Amino acid sequence: MTFNPKIELHLHLEGAAPPDFIRRLGGEKRVALDGIFDVDGSYKYKDFQGFLNVYEAATKVLETPEDFARLTQAVLEQSRDQGVIYTEIFLSPDFCGGRDLGAWHEYLAAIQEGANSVQGIEMRGIITCIRHFGPDKARETARCAAETAGRFITGFGMGGNETLGKAADFEWAFDCAAEAGLGLTSHAGEFGGPESVRDTLDHLNVTRIGHGVRSIEDAALVRRLVEEQITLEVCPGSNVALGVYKNFAVHPIEKLMSDGVNVTVSTDDPPFFHTSMRDEYDALQHNFGWGEDHFRALNQTAARAAFCDDETRAALLSKLEA
Repeated sequence: MTFNPKIELHLHLEGAAPPDFIRRLGGEKRVALDGIFDVDGSYKYKDFQGFLNVYEAATKVLETPEDFARLTQAVLEQSRDQGVIYTEIFLSPDFCGGRDLGAWHEYLAAIQEGANSVQGIEMRGIITCIRHFGPDKARETARCAAETAGRFITGFGMGGNETLGKAADFEWAFDCAAEAGLGLTSHAGEFGGPESVRDTLDHLNVTRIGHGVRSIEDAALVRRLVEEQITLEVCPGSNVALGVYKNFAVHPIEKLMSDGVNVTVSTDDPPFFHTSMRDEYDALQHNFGWGEDHFRALNQTAARAAFCDDETRAALLSKLEA
């Protein structure tokens, strides 16, 4: 489905690393990357644990601020080629200096330099803590986010294993980010089920949920999403690749939208899941008959939910209308 321009709100920087980029960087550093690439050069794994193993192996070559500057440039060029004009990318101080504020400033400056080098696409950063690293480290991450909040760093969220711990354990981190003026989102409703979405809404004061698709299993929760105008960052290709749903045809995005939930579409970790924004749109058109009106509405929802200033939001909505 050719629909441009597109807006993407749920993209992990390391997870979006093109295989060719990782292979080239590994060669420069003489780091062995045996067994992580398929014969066609794409990432290779069989199951969720395999995905985690390949992800870890691929991203271990990312060591310095310069590596992250180059990565940011490669990822944004990849997104721009898919028709994306605005993207929000998850960034983690855990992987950029171990949550040390001084080191994070250096990595962030490099990431911003990489972003500024790519024309035709605008980026904002969402700082993410890692749920399975625990609430104490999440507090350190939140401090990094609060200290660097501004025009470029506009959001705070949480990724990682959503089945571990309780959302309430992370209230301090989210309150800290909110006080700094950052928009709030959190992964939930993927492997954790609808209860993880409810727990997140009850304790973290988010306006967006990363994934959130399993909310469909609880009618009362779906009504709450509609009433509270929560936006879901839906990544259908990711959900299918990781076995949350058997295929696109049974994915609940169509039902969620028809029920009045604010949904957007993103790629999550696109090269790992052998997808792209164009592939996502093609699959939605093929399985649900979506056309230009659906995709325009989808992107208008994304623009309204974006963690950006009003001037940027107005410009995005204007481009979508045009």
